[in-house]
Amino acid sequence: MNAFFYYFYTVMEHIIELFMNVVYALFDLVIGLVDIPYYLGIFRTYRGELNVAGWICVILVHILLAVLIVLLCYLIYRGLKIVFRFKVPVIEYEKLKDEVVRLNREVLKTQYEKDKILAMKVSEIGMPVNEEILGLNEDDIPTEEEMAATEAAEAEETVATIDVSERRFPRLSSVDEFFKTEYQAPEFDNTLNLEEICQKFRNFAATRLGLYYDLDVMKHLYASFGAAKMVILQGISGTGKTSLPYALGQFIQNPAVICSVQPSWRDRTELVGYYNEFTKKYTEPEFLKTLYAAQYMDDMHVIILDEMNIARVEYYFAEMLSILELPREEERYISLVSTKTASDPDRMKDGKVWIPSNIWYVGTINNDDSTFAVSDKVYDRAIPIDLDQKAEFFEAPDQEPIHLSHQHLVKLYAEAKKKYPISEQMLVEMDKLDSYLIKHFRLTFGNRILRQMKDYVPCYVACGGTEIDGIDFIFSCKILRKFESLGMGFIRDEIDGLITYLDHVFGEENMQISKNYLQRLKKMGVS
Repeated sequence: MNAFFYYFYTVMEHIIELFMNVVYALFDLVIGLVDIPYYLGIFRTYRGELNVAGWICVILVHILLAVLIVLLCYLIYRGLKIVFRFKVPVIEYEKLKDEVVRLNREVLKTQYEKDKILAMKVSEIGMPVNEEILGLNEDDIPTEEEMAATEAAEAEETVATIDVSERRFPRLSSVDEFFKTEYQAPEFDNTLNLEEICQKFRNFAATRLGLYYDLDVMKHLYASFGAAKMVILQGISGTGKTSLPYALGQFIQNPAVICSVQPSWRDRTELVGYYNEFTKKYTEPEFLKTLYAAQYMDDMHVIILDEMNIARVEYYFAEMLSILELPREEERYISLVSTKTASDPDRMKDGKVWIPSNIWYVGTINNDDSTFAVSDKVYDRAIPIDLDQKAEFFEAPDQEPIHLSHQHLVKLYAEAKKKYPISEQMLVEMDKLDSYLIKHFRLTFGNRILRQMKDYVPCYVACGGTEIDGIDFIFSCKILRKFESLGMGFIRDEIDGLITYLDHVFGEENMQISKNYLQRLKKMGVS
């Protein structure tokens, strides 16, 4: 290491020396340019040898040099003026607008007074007075509110004449135009319940797309939508993680938007875009366009983050996760620009776009050496579903796609949570299980997981499942998953005790997902 430090010191010393030479050279240049005694010394040396032509050339050269110096100073001044040009603050600009409105009204008042005086003079000479010819009467003078409304209407008319491609949000503006002129809302199938939707979705995927899934997967998927805005599909390649949400989009006749995550993604601009200062336009990815267009529709929307852990999820999706956690939907805005213009999209508010509640986000994950580990922050806010094997072929009746209303789906979830709440006895047993985990594994459910369980289990029952199976699923994917971060030496002797506890409390025939997970964890070992 000493050799490396000597090498690094020598290289940096050389680089710093080169930079200092440049600084010294610039300093010498400035000093040399203003070294008047040096120039006078040169002039005294050669002035005795100059003839008439020489003197003329000297004068011309000095004039040209003076012109060049003045021109250079002028260009520097203009450049600084452009860089630091004076901008009227927004508040001052609004005050100026109000002043213009006031002055316009004063002009109209003056015109009215002039017309009154003219009318008096005309009447004095015995001619009839024609008010229409004279101009305005007092009632014609608009109020400040009327003038402001007129200016707003003129601004809207100006915006309407601007070509969509010339606006700074051309794609979002084109969405406004489409829904104003072409869009026709579909007729929704609002008679289906959750169990029927799951069954029809499974049949549709099999008969129309050739994709086969277990019915339990459909139940877990739709129940998860009732508990969280984000679902994570994880497992080995080829089990249909991306195909499942794609098939869902085809089933509800609103194709899912696939965002293929790239290893280079480092921040939110990969999803929501950014403002380009050179083109004066906003770069609008498909993700942002989908968020904006969903405001106009009542359809269920699905956005797929394909291979979401090929980059760190916290880098590009952390802000969305935080916004989706806000309890009030009307507060879920994402900021795009700091200022607003008259040509901005209709449903953009102060440079912000609302994130509607009819969108669900489905991320796919491959757990291998080429991907990043997903943090607890992401897992805790999502519902993970394991797809570890392909479903077998089965015969299914032909099923046509449907139109599923978001409002109808929300209504079904609300009815399920009211009709099938977790029983009091089961809540008592879960509280005891939580105490057992704290004592033996130093893990706890947490308020968020309890809330998700209380939302998920009723929805799972409404999809055709049972309460105990719903609890088994949430317990395995939300609690037992955390065991992977614990050392095997710490939990090896406790796993058998936990399996015995589950058998005693819930019965040997129940909690099979959790028990199988614990057995697999013990067999494979935890690093």
